[in-house]
Amino acid sequence: MSSIKERLDKILPELRKESFMENKGLGNEIGFYIFDYDPEDEMLVRDHIKFLKDKVNNNTTNKIRIVEFDLYNVMLEIIEERGYLEKTMQMEEKQGSAKILKAIKKTLRLTSKNNLFVKYIQDRVEENDIVFLTGVGKAWPIVRSHTVLNNLHPVIDKNPLVLFFPGSYDGTELVLFNEIHDDNYYRAFSLVPR
Repeated sequence: MSSIKERLDKILPELRKESFMENKGLGNEIGFYIFDYDPEDEMLVRDHIKFLKDKVNNNTTNKIRIVEFDLYNVMLEIIEERGYLEKTMQMEEKQGSAKILKAIKKTLRLTSKNNLFVKYIQDRVEENDIVFLTGVGKAWPIVRSHTVLNNLHPVIDKNPLVLFFPGSYDGTELVLFNEIHDDNYYRAFSLVPR
């Protein structure tokens, strides 16, 4: 098993592969990838993501760009744009977290065809972008990674996407924080296997 630093060092060579940017797997599957890691390595992973973005986005010979979407920050931005942030905080104070979780999910329309999360990401992705999804642990339990991936699958089909996941992924199941079993998700490849 490779160390986290060894695995992080393998990400950039993977991103540079021609097959990665072609965004197709062996059976023409869409190029969705998961980089899973132990939750205690969160700060190392965040630092490395910043390094990767700087390295790729500041390379003038590159035609590709990494766009990062922190799921927690996207959630807050959508709520704020709709004018609900202050109301949400007041509601949580008066009625508790359980009530607010349901209200936020409804506001984001996470399970509807008019999913505001999907629209937010789709509107900000261009042709030669690599999509990085981060902030999975911060956004849980409101935003579930398998829900985001399933909903992005039909609309982000020309861009490779990497979900940075604080937990484990065995090719069929996501286990957040190595403890919380999420619904199955088996349409993604492991970016750098453990």
